[in-house]
Amino acid sequence: MRIEVNGDPRDIAATTVAGALSELGWGEARVATALNGEFLPSAARAEQPLRDGDRLEVLAPMQGG
Repeated sequence: MRIEVNGDPRDIAATTVAGALSELGWGEARVATALNGEFLPSAARAEQPLRDGDRLEVLAPMQGG
C-alpha cells in the first residue's frame, strides 16, 4: 500500500503502524507518532491498522542545547 511518511510517499507491505515502523527502520526507536494528524500512543501502534493514503508522522527526540 502507499502511505505518506513524514511528507514523503512510501510503498509498504505492513498493515499496522507498528509494522510500518519496523519496516521503515524505527522498530526499536523511541519515537512519537501521529496518524492522519492525530497523536497515536505507542501502546496503540500494534492494533492501529493502516489504509492506503494514510499520513504517518514519526518524530524522534534530538539532543542539543
